[in-house]
Amino acid sequence: MMISTYFRRCIFSVCFLTVWLFPFWSAAENAKKPLSLEEAIQLAIRANLAMKQSREEVSAAQANKNISRSNFLPTLSARYSYTHRDKEQTQELTGTPFDVVVRPQDEYAFVTSFKQPIFSGFALINQYRIASLGLDAAEIRAKLTRHDVILDAKNAYYTVLKAQKLLEVANQTVDQITARKEVSENFYQVGMSPLNDLLQAQVELANAKQGLIVAQNNLEIAKAQLNLVLRRPVNQTVDVEDLVDYTPFEHDIDYCLSQANQNRLEIYVANLEVEIAGKEVDLAQKDYYPSIDLTGTITQLGDDWEVHGGEGISDSYSWNVQATATWDFWEWGRTTYGIKEKLSRLSQSKYRRSQVLDNINLEVKEAYLRTKESEKNITTIEKAIEQAKENYRITDERYKEQVATSTDLLTAQVLLTQTMTNYFTALYDFKIAKATLFRAMGQEVME
Repeated sequence: MMISTYFRRCIFSVCFLTVWLFPFWSAAENAKKPLSLEEAIQLAIRANLAMKQSREEVSAAQANKNISRSNFLPTLSARYSYTHRDKEQTQELTGTPFDVVVRPQDEYAFVTSFKQPIFSGFALINQYRIASLGLDAAEIRAKLTRHDVILDAKNAYYTVLKAQKLLEVANQTVDQITARKEVSENFYQVGMSPLNDLLQAQVELANAKQGLIVAQNNLEIAKAQLNLVLRRPVNQTVDVEDLVDYTPFEHDIDYCLSQANQNRLEIYVANLEVEIAGKEVDLAQKDYYPSIDLTGTITQLGDDWEVHGGEGISDSYSWNVQATATWDFWEWGRTTYGIKEKLSRLSQSKYRRSQVLDNINLEVKEAYLRTKESEKNITTIEKAIEQAKENYRITDERYKEQVATSTDLLTAQVLLTQTMTNYFTALYDFKIAKATLFRAMGQEVME
């Protein structure tokens, strides 16, 4: 019975510890999990300052639109005043010996009024349309910023991977040359090879170690750049998923250009800017028309602060409604010159739109050629990798048997290192070029 109770207590303790420690185990497991490309992109989007600025710009544009909409509504105002005179003004009442107060010494006034615009030369409607178009442009620019952040995250991520692979190549080169130096030392000690073979191996090892240091620094710089994109401390540990596979890009240049003309948000922004400039021209024409306003006033007067009338106040409460038309019909050409300025701004915006289209086509063309160039390099170098490895292996065996010279082995080593370097450079340059091409086509692709 005692054993059974003890056994149950042990089981309970194990279960309790498992439940209590599970969050820590999960956190430790997540901490060790490499950062995926999609996770890096999402982190960059959430942390990027330009994204936050664009969201604030959208909020500001929305507020400006609300301001323009409020201009259609009446304006209400109130005014409270106090007037103290040197003396009260009196007037003799005809036919009597008495004087009556016509203006008190202390006078209080409370005035409330409203103003409703009726017609403003189409100014209010044009201001509202400009503000609405400005909001649309701000929202599209926020999406453009998102696309740029995604591309920056991809570039930084792939640069880290490329630097890691080049560091692996540098490490392998140091290991291979170190092994060859040891063989050269053994051959030299037994008199099977001259001293210059050993000296050559030592020099090659020193150069390889120098290249290793450069590769290590390049990797640290790439990690710091990725941390900067993710807005993390530059020295924070970076562990990313290894992506060595690739998917060929199968579309032609005509498809890429058509996609860019359909999807690039810069084109939408340029069109909005042209439309805004057109509305600015319409707004500048407002002074060709009169403006009509409806106003109303309620006035309360009194000789005390409660403005309830009093002696000398003949009319303590009054109101009026008034319609007013105003037209500045001569301003020495000010309106005409203003319209000419806005027409020039409109022409500029149209030229900028054409320039945007030209730049987009050039970006697509360049990104497409870079992508195809790197893709062809990958295909070509893939076939040469195994050949370079086999060539180095055979030459190394021949050198150990003193059939090949140290120069032959050096040539094979340089060939293998250069082939591996070219392969990984082409692989990740292809990924970066492909990401740039997707951005040039206006497509948001998480790869």
